[in-house]
Amino acid sequence: MAEVAAAAVGAALDVNTAGNTTDMMAYLHDENTDGETTNLHLGELDLTTDEFILDEVDIHIQANLEDDLVKEALKTGVDLRQYSKQVESELQRIEQASIKDYIKESQNIALLHNQITACDSILERMEGMLSGFQSDLSSISSEIQTLQQQSVSMNVRLKNRQAVRSHLSQLVDELVVPGAMISTILDSPVTEQEFLEQLHELNNKINFAKELSFRETLACSDIQDIVDRLKLKAVSKIREFILQKIYSFRKPMTNYQIPQNTLLKYRFFYQFLLANERTVAKEIRDEYVDTMSKIYYSYFKSYSGRLLKVQYEEVADKDDLMGVEDTAKKGFFSKPSLKSRNTIFTVGQRGAILSPADLEGPILVPHTAQRGDSRYPYETLFRSQHYALLDNGCREFLFLSDFFMVTGNSALDLFNSIMGKTLSMFLKSMSTYVSDCYDSIAVFLCIHIVLRFRAITAKRTIPALDKYWEAVLELLLPRFELILEMNIHSIRNTDPQRLGVLDTRPHYITRRYAEFSSAIVSINQTFPNERTNTLLGQLLVEVENFVLKMAAEFPSRRDQLIFLMNNYDMMLSVLMERAADDSKEVEGFQQLLLARTQEFIEEILSPPFGGMISFVKEAEALMEKGQLDRLKNDEARITQLVRGFSSTWKQSVESMSQDVMRSFTNFKNGTSIIQGALTQLIQYYHGFHKILNQPTFRSLAVRSELINLHHLMVEVKKHKPNF
Repeated sequence: MAEVAAAAVGAALDVNTAGNTTDMMAYLHDENTDGETTNLHLGELDLTTDEFILDEVDIHIQANLEDDLVKEALKTGVDLRQYSKQVESELQRIEQASIKDYIKESQNIALLHNQITACDSILERMEGMLSGFQSDLSSISSEIQTLQQQSVSMNVRLKNRQAVRSHLSQLVDELVVPGAMISTILDSPVTEQEFLEQLHELNNKINFAKELSFRETLACSDIQDIVDRLKLKAVSKIREFILQKIYSFRKPMTNYQIPQNTLLKYRFFYQFLLANERTVAKEIRDEYVDTMSKIYYSYFKSYSGRLLKVQYEEVADKDDLMGVEDTAKKGFFSKPSLKSRNTIFTVGQRGAILSPADLEGPILVPHTAQRGDSRYPYETLFRSQHYALLDNGCREFLFLSDFFMVTGNSALDLFNSIMGKTLSMFLKSMSTYVSDCYDSIAVFLCIHIVLRFRAITAKRTIPALDKYWEAVLELLLPRFELILEMNIHSIRNTDPQRLGVLDTRPHYITRRYAEFSSAIVSINQTFPNERTNTLLGQLLVEVENFVLKMAAEFPSRRDQLIFLMNNYDMMLSVLMERAADDSKEVEGFQQLLLARTQEFIEEILSPPFGGMISFVKEAEALMEKGQLDRLKNDEARITQLVRGFSSTWKQSVESMSQDVMRSFTNFKNGTSIIQGALTQLIQYYHGFHKILNQPTFRSLAVRSELINLHHLMVEVKKHKPNF
């Protein structure tokens, strides 16, 4: 039915709106007739075909039975054939009604057709217009691309022009010489800040003109003449200013550090000369070197000469050695000796010069010292002279490096050209003094002054004086070693029989050694020197041998021990005041003193208590061998020992204490010896008790007369001297 309706609509659209209805009806009738005579193709429902399969009939029947209309018809018991015809007639009726509706609306359909046609024409025109717009847009896009390319090209040209403009503007600015620069360079004093600023600008223009001349820029020739004339004028004014400052150094009593500080404020002047007029720069440098060399030489020569006038008049000579006897005779024409030769070997307060406060303290003013009639040892003059050298040398090196813009070897060469003459004068005068110097303490103090000054210059990173310090040490160290070797030989060659009356008190030669050794050891701790330690070791051996030789001159062993102990104790006391407790010298004398003290204690206990001591030692030896019974028959000896000790020990201890205190000059040493002796006595008596308590001697009646050990200890404490 739908196909029929569609065909009818199509036919209605094809006919003329003026046609009649009869023709259309005839047409529809023909269509119905054709439809009735058309063969019916049933497809799968055709039971007459060979392809029909009976097995599938049940499936189709079952599917049709599921239809709602079929179910309703079966329920109501309708005749299907009659129902089919009814449905068919109903469809035909509806079809006829639909056709009539279409015919009724044919005019409207025709009108719709005309409108659609009109719309098609309008759309055609719009399509043409849009095509035109599209072609116009394509042309506009190409124009935009062209404009964009032109914009990029213009931007590149703009950047190029701006770059050229910046270079050209800089070139023009550098080429132009302002009137203010000309007037300032020509008329303003060089000390004004404006002149210094314009000089910097002029230096930049000179450098720029040189750069342009290498590029063969034509514009450079336009300003070359005026720049050259300004340069000559600036060079002339700067030269005159610097030379005036240098000449001002030569005026008497001038503090040259003030004009030096002024020159440092205008250090660019020399930089300008060095860059633009090297001949003038060399002239100024040579003039400065010549002037300052003479100033330093004159100043230090005068200062050193005046310092020597305040040195001690009494100085050590070749006869003032450690092993020379005080009673030695001199020739008629020999010069008088020192008032006390011992002062040569004593450092005293001289060592304070190495303290930081004195080492870097103010230098001596000779005329002030002369006015106060003050005198100083050589090391004090040496310190003052070389601290002035250190201070001036460091300042001069820094000035040269800063003002003349030199570094490394160039700075050292320039410094040596100024200070070389002065340093040579110092070395020459020092060589003269050292060759005739026999004051080993002064030489050693000078060595350590140099070592500390060298450390100061290293801390300040000033290498200018390093070679000078080495040269001074090369003069002083061999001389000190020579003097020390002379003292060693003097002690080695000393004849004890020529030293006068024998005395158990400390000998003056050992005192000299103690003072000297303690001074050298204490000073040498900061900057140890192996060669010095070796020579001190040799000196120690010779002194020990000398003490033994002197002790051998005494007839009794007791006096020998007293002499040895007094000397060892004195040397140990002096050394411990300055040297470290773990030094080789201190440890050596401690061991020697301890050994001699033990021997001396045995020596002083032997006269009053020798019998008991020998019995104890003999009995202890036999006890170790199990042979104590061999002393069983010595009852009389034991009785005598017990009663003799009980009756005389107090007097013996008192006499021994007094004798010890008279024999030793050091009360502390004497006290320790007495305490050691009493302690040893108690140990012997304790051993005596222990032996008599053995079974061998328990039957002796004299055991009851033994003094109680605790009581003895209490009584002995009363005899200990208190100081």
